[in-house]
Amino acid sequence: MNSFKAHLDKFITLSEEEYASIFSFFQVVHVRKKENLMLEGDVCTCKYFVLEGCLRKFFVNEKGVEQTTEFAIENWWIADTFAYEKQIKSSFNIQSVENSRILAIDFQSHELLLEKHPIMERYFRMVYQTAYAAAEKRIRYIYEMTKEEYYVHFSTLYPWFIQRIPQYLIASFLGFTPEYLSEIRAKLRS
Repeated sequence: MNSFKAHLDKFITLSEEEYASIFSFFQVVHVRKKENLMLEGDVCTCKYFVLEGCLRKFFVNEKGVEQTTEFAIENWWIADTFAYEKQIKSSFNIQSVENSRILAIDFQSHELLLEKHPIMERYFRMVYQTAYAAAEKRIRYIYEMTKEEYYVHFSTLYPWFIQRIPQYLIASFLGFTPEYLSEIRAKLRS
């Protein structure tokens, strides 16, 4: 749980007592590889912070193909934010990519946490701002870069994903077919 404290410390200053109280609002959850934490159509009741492992958010398109929209590795959050904040059914699935250890906080506990520790409002605002800025950049890259440039950019920015995440999931995240990703990788190696 030291990684969670270190993450909080990047954004806010807490005493040990405050941290212990904040941590008490979370549940530590162990999930196996490919275990679903949320299915499309479920009300999004929790948001997750990854202590160890990797999670992904995805939907199934009209052709029945899974489209990965987001990954979360150590020290990253993941949820269907809109469905969580509105407490409505999600149009996404959240699944573990690896055996993972995560912190989960349900909506009611989150609200109580913010009441008891208003400094967490600042923390979550800063986390959301960072995530929103990253999403804006990703959208720009999709429009500005060729598919090959997008892959090179992604693999340069996140080399550990290339080593760690199955290629078919990287292809799904980048909007490629696995075959097309293989072609790009072969071309870059030659």
